[in-house]
Formats: sequence, C-alpha cells, structure tokens
Amino acid sequence: MPSMFTQRKFALAAALLGMALALIACSDKGTGSREGGQRPGPGGAGGPPPATVITSRVERRPFGPVIEAVGTALARESVEITSKSANTVTAIRFQEGQRVAAGAILVELDRAQVAAALAEAEANLIEARNQFNRGRDLSVSSALSKAQLDQLQTAVKTGESRVAAARARLEDTVIRAPFAGRTGFRKVSRGGLVNPGTVITTLDDSSVIKLEFTVPQSFLNDLAPGLAVEARAEGLGGRVFNGKITTIDSRIDPVTRAIAVRAELPNADGALRPGLFMSVRLRGKPIDTLMIPEEALVPEEGRSFVFVVEDGKALQREVRTGGREPGSVAIVDGLTGNETVIVEGTQRTRNGGKVNAQPRTSTPGT
Repeated sequence: MPSMFTQRKFALAAALLGMALALIACSDKGTGSREGGQRPGPGGAGGPPPATVITSRVERRPFGPVIEAVGTALARESVEITSKSANTVTAIRFQEGQRVAAGAILVELDRAQVAAALAEAEANLIEARNQFNRGRDLSVSSALSKAQLDQLQTAVKTGESRVAAARARLEDTVIRAPFAGRTGFRKVSRGGLVNPGTVITTLDDSSVIKLEFTVPQSFLNDLAPGLAVEARAEGLGGRVFNGKITTIDSRIDPVTRAIAVRAELPNADGALRPGLFMSVRLRGKPIDTLMIPEEALVPEEGRSFVFVVEDGKALQREVRTGGREPGSVAIVDGLTGNETVIVEGTQRTRNGGKVNAQPRTSTPGT
C-alpha cells in the first residue's frame, strides 16, 4: 500500500493540473472573443453600432390651418308681418307653412272707412281745382289778385296730398309679402282686431341660409371672404352642407377676443331651418408653411421635439407646432426648412448619437 506521503503528492499534482487546465481554457476563450467572436462595431471601439433610422425631408408648401367652430343658422331674409294701424281682419289669404311669392296678398283688413276718407279727399281735390281754374280766368282781367290765386293753387296741392295719404292708407289694408319665402304660424283670425305691431305671421326666405359663428382672434390672419366652409347639424343624418364665407365683422369682441364670421349655405331643398345649431369646419387662408410627417414628433413633458440628422448624427431640436392635416403637422418655429428629420427609429435614437439614415421611399399609409 502506498504511504500517506505518496497519496498527498498525487493529490497536490492533480490540483495543480486542474488549475493549469482552467487557465488555458480562459486564455483560449479570451483569444477567441478577440479573433473569432464579436468585433467592435463601427460606432466606436467596443460601443454599440449606429442605429438604422428612416428619414424624411422637411417640406415647404401652402397650408391653411383647420378651424372648427359652432354657429347658428339664420334665414337670408326674415320678417314679422304686422299691421300699420288698428283695424279688423276681413280675410286671410295664406296657409301656414306655405311658400308665397313676393307681393302675394297675405291678409286683408277692413277698408270701408278708409275708402270713404279717400272719396272725400278726392271730392275736395276736384272742388279745389275748379276754384283754381275760375280764379285763373279772373286773374286775367285783374278781378282776382295774385295772392288770392296763390291761395287757390295751395289748396289744390293740399288736396292732392290728402288724396295721396288716403290712397296709402287704403293700400295698407291689404298686407302683402315683402319678398318670396315661407310663412310661419298664423297668429290672428278673421274678424280679430289688430293693432300696430301685432304679429300676424312670420315670413322667412330660407333658400340661402346665413350661418353666423365666431372664431378666436388668433385665426384672424387666416380668414378671408370666399373661403369654403363645411357645416353639419345634429338630426340631419350627418349630411354636410357646403358654403363659403361672405362677411367678416369689422370688430373683435373685447370680452371673448373672438371675431364674428358669416357664411352662406345653399338650401334649395329647405333641409336647413333658421335657428339650427351647427358645427362649422373650414381651412384657413393657405400660406407657405414648413410641414413634417407626424411620426417625426417626439412629445416630452408637454413639449415637442424632432431629431435632425447632421453629419451622420441625430441632434434633438425643440419645435413649436401649428395646424395639422392627415399625416402631417405644420412647424411654426424650430426648423429652417433645409433639414432631414427622423420619422422611424426615434425610440432607439439618442441626442448626438450616430445613426445610419435611410430616406423614406414611400408615403405614409402606403
């Protein structure tokens, strides 16, 4: 049997051999990683490789901001039909909701008393003219002075004025439509007494609707007569009514800091009614604006940034945005128009980091 000393020598030799093999293995692994394993990336010795990103050029093109508002529909012409004097209704010539032409008879009032007053005025006029004619003959022979002849002539003119006034009162007993339109509810009955200001009915010309709405003063430079508008009203099945701006108010409300705008909407089929609450959408006056794809925006703590590629590096810039359109956003401040911005890969991009920029070859959404 081997001695205790011999066993210890074998155990020590085995331990030394194991340590040597371990050192050799570690040396081979390190050599392999330097020669046959991963090599340092182009981004720097031992650093990560440049991120591959997709870029797009900043565009300058005409753009008008989208303005949304709410307004009220008004008839092109609207009036309350009333009487000029106290009188009794003798006939009603219209139906509620009827379309009437301009000048159509709506209501007739009692004319007996007014007709008698006209006949009296006409008789007085005839008498005044006869006296004037006799006086003119007498003035030739100097039997009548010129002053007396002037008085007779004045009486004739007074008689003519009274006849004209009586005829006007007689015409007022027939109430006509001042313009073509649709009548409203009838507020009087035959035989009823009407006084000045008593509403008989309403008349609205709704062939064209005037839509009035307000816009914040910040859009003042974007408004102009002739701009197209789109309007919708709840209860009309989502139908879109197209029109254009006709008038912009000359004043801004000092309380709301908004300006009133009026647009006109064709309404040949009468679908729109005065008083409708409508939503309005229009695009402001187009001006040359810097536009970038929406994907390029990087929101951060309530601010907006973009990554601009310069000399193979991504540089972060803060921008101020304006209006939007599908797929694009207007840039008000922060860019000059000659930059290339990153639209894909912003999540793996760092400010100042190297990037491998590839230009976008297709439009958004394709």
